[in-house]
Amino acid sequence: MSSTLPAMSVDLPSPTPTRRKRHLALPVLLLATAVLYLWGLGASGWANSFYSAAAQAGSQDWTAFFFGSSDAGNSITVDKTPASLWVMALSARLFGVNAWSILVPQALMGVAAVGLLFATVRRWYGPAAGLIAGAVMTLTPVAVLMFRFNNPDALLVLLLVAGAYATVRAVESGATKWLVWAGVFVGFGFLAKMLQALLVVPVFALVYLIAGPPKLGRRILQLLLAGVALIVSSGWYVAIVELVPASARPYIGGSQRNSLLELTLGYNGLGRLNGNETGSVGGGPGGGWGETGWTRMFDAAQGGQVAWLLPAALILLAVGLAVTARTARTDRTRAGFVLWGGWLLITAGVFSFMAGIFHAYYTVALAPALGALAGMGAVTLWRRWNTAWAAPVAAATVAVTAWWSYELLGRSGEFLPWLRWAVLLGGLLAALGLLASARLPVRVAGMIAALAFTVVLAGPAAYAMDTAATPHSGSIPSAGPFVTADSGGRGGRGPGMPPGAPGVGTARNGGAPWGGTPPNGMGQGDRAQGGMGRGGGMGGGMGGLLNASTPGADVVELLRRDADSYTWVAAAIGSQNASGYQLASGEPVMPIGGFNGSDPSPTLAQFQQYVADRRIHYFIGGDGMRGDSQISAWVAAIFQATTVDGLTVYDLTSSSGSAS
Repeated sequence: MSSTLPAMSVDLPSPTPTRRKRHLALPVLLLATAVLYLWGLGASGWANSFYSAAAQAGSQDWTAFFFGSSDAGNSITVDKTPASLWVMALSARLFGVNAWSILVPQALMGVAAVGLLFATVRRWYGPAAGLIAGAVMTLTPVAVLMFRFNNPDALLVLLLVAGAYATVRAVESGATKWLVWAGVFVGFGFLAKMLQALLVVPVFALVYLIAGPPKLGRRILQLLLAGVALIVSSGWYVAIVELVPASARPYIGGSQRNSLLELTLGYNGLGRLNGNETGSVGGGPGGGWGETGWTRMFDAAQGGQVAWLLPAALILLAVGLAVTARTARTDRTRAGFVLWGGWLLITAGVFSFMAGIFHAYYTVALAPALGALAGMGAVTLWRRWNTAWAAPVAAATVAVTAWWSYELLGRSGEFLPWLRWAVLLGGLLAALGLLASARLPVRVAGMIAALAFTVVLAGPAAYAMDTAATPHSGSIPSAGPFVTADSGGRGGRGPGMPPGAPGVGTARNGGAPWGGTPPNGMGQGDRAQGGMGRGGGMGGGMGGLLNASTPGADVVELLRRDADSYTWVAAAIGSQNASGYQLASGEPVMPIGGFNGSDPSPTLAQFQQYVADRRIHYFIGGDGMRGDSQISAWVAAIFQATTVDGLTVYDLTSSSGSAS
């Protein structure tokens, strides 16, 4: 076939493991991945309580399950489509509502994604390439973070890797069914994290259009059918939600007009690109989500999360495209580089220039492409080792990667300070060894290649281990040790840090996304507790926006009192505040204003009617974050405040109050 790689030089070992090693290598990789992603998982508790509370609600009520409601009373949904919540809620129904039932599904998704990436890369490049790809993805720090967390990104990545696998099978066979499956996987990826899933669609289509076996007309028709499959597999849910009367479902969180279509195209759509996201905590064009540009993936906030092998991946992508430039249209080697290179470039490009809400953990979507390009590129170079240019390119790639790891490790100066020097010196030695490998015995050359592989993964592996050993919680988690400076010694920035804020690094566990005192005096919160307040106090960074409240025993007892008599045992401003009370009590708590406290749900008139109908027992005040001031002011004017565990509570059923 035209895609067959040139034969290797006879004096070099094959990059393909022996049959026995090949049978053992994948189980060992998957076992190691499972241990890394599952060990000590419960230490993170509820992780992102915003989603944990919604999973709890879905485990209690099927309407909340279907719509992704924040509470079992179905007042408002989360600000995403609910596919990832469906998985967690089903797990909670089976095993009870606890940290493990919420977090284990994401860890298992990570193991499955690594295995599927191995299978995808192996088909065209061999087992060695698949193992390298899987190992790189496993040890990417942000992947360790997100597959041990309960954000929608874990399911998104798994489904997109499944889409890439289906695309590869379509290119091999020319079968329409595989393209349809690719569309279905991406469509359900939309149900996990909306329009982000569609970033890979142009790449999948381009790969099949270039390399698919059938004639051009048939390829175009097949792609149209795949597009229909994508629309149906994602659009059915949007259609149902839009057709159900607003009175028969919860308010759509994140929207200003109670519309999932508006949420899709606005707050979670074009608003992410241009920064014009009505209701966002950043507010206004630009939103204050950090500097944009081509260097964004390398800066202090993102670099240590995902960029360790990014320079190497770009080099290997260029090499792969260059050596396959004159091959036949259906050449699979080139198709693979187009597939994974396109995934990397488009996704990283959008992340680099999007002016709306952006957090460093989004970059987990780059991990499969980085792993694939590393594995494909390494094997492609090895199979051309008898050429004059292969060894110098390999040496340069290792040297650049070692230098870049040295720079990234320098941003966390107190974290294993010896490692950065070991990586730099080891990388330089490995690079020199690769240059001289043609004159060395085969066994020595193999040892040099093993040294190079160890060196390039040492930095991300250290960050990955640190990430797995550290509990994470809140809305903006960050992988790896605390970043204090960029490579030039200048102050670093945390994910989502507004321009001009103090440059002191990333938040580890979901407090404010920067150290020191952010604007408006909102503190970062306690590292060990993930920035969560204690006793009956409010949540952590940004006045409870980023972390759940942690109510004391007296507050929990109060909320559970006569709970069956009410739809909501309490109402609180903002979903994170409400989620803490809900998870602690096990009873529905209404989150006024949704995640940001800025959604028009409920209106004052609606809230007054709920109170008149005795559907809400308590109102929890003093949260300190922006929200519906009309509701807060009305409650404070009508009802008498009491203090429980230092928390201001209003009994909305007290005889001293009046709902009129």
